[in-house]
Amino acid sequence: MTSTPCFTLQTTDHVAHLVLNRPDAMNTMNPQFWRELDALLVALHKDNSARVLVISSTGKHFSAGMALETFDGGIQMDDRSPEGRAAIFDLLTDMQDTFSKIERLRIPVIMAIQGGCIGGAVDMVTCGCVRYASSDAFFCIQEINIGMVADVGTLQRLPKLIPEPIAKEYAYTGRRMPAAKAMRYGLVNEVFDTPEACVAAALQCAKEIASKPPIAIWGTKQAIHYTRDHSTEDALKQMGWLQAAIWSNQHVREAVTAMKQKRAGDFTPLAVLGGFKES
Repeated sequence: MTSTPCFTLQTTDHVAHLVLNRPDAMNTMNPQFWRELDALLVALHKDNSARVLVISSTGKHFSAGMALETFDGGIQMDDRSPEGRAAIFDLLTDMQDTFSKIERLRIPVIMAIQGGCIGGAVDMVTCGCVRYASSDAFFCIQEINIGMVADVGTLQRLPKLIPEPIAKEYAYTGRRMPAAKAMRYGLVNEVFDTPEACVAAALQCAKEIASKPPIAIWGTKQAIHYTRDHSTEDALKQMGWLQAAIWSNQHVREAVTAMKQKRAGDFTPLAVLGGFKES
């Protein structure tokens, strides 16, 4: 297990479980949160031991969003000059990229959400592939309530997950969206009675995903994300190139044989990633 001031991370049977672990601070996002999350996501992306990631939290709330101390010296938002305002753009790009790493991970990401999912936490969970929630969960685009525009991904991703008029309603008003409505609108896949049941369901879903050929899961995620952002015609062409690149008769035979024999399949993991800057 990896333990940091803001998170714990454990991988069991190819399922990685990342837990926000500052319940006394309502799992708010201070500067250390951003540094740790970025580093953990980079490591998960390069490694091949995990085939799916579950992100859950501790305490009353999944996360109350950006920590106030982040704006009090942790992040400089200088609006006094053109140069300072230009630096805000670069700062936001860096923060956006941390959450985008969740979306770009080579493996699926399942969010298990309890209590409040507020402000920056909405930005975070919209990056996931699947969202489960406990019945006490709610979602709030808090930024509008404190005089600013949500700027780390909510306004870009949420309208692709739920009807645009609904996204506008909650973005303009800062109202709380309860879990039941979130499921009805399509933001949440399923609602569970307790946080424990929610996490258990997320881990069970992850276990099922981890039993599939990793390269087929990778290809499926690539295809779905490409389709979301392109025309059907372009996505169908991309699908042909993708399938031609990753097709494996061996994986298909093993999957079918394992299914007939009612056993777990034996599949090759994704490659460990290196980089030009690494020895």
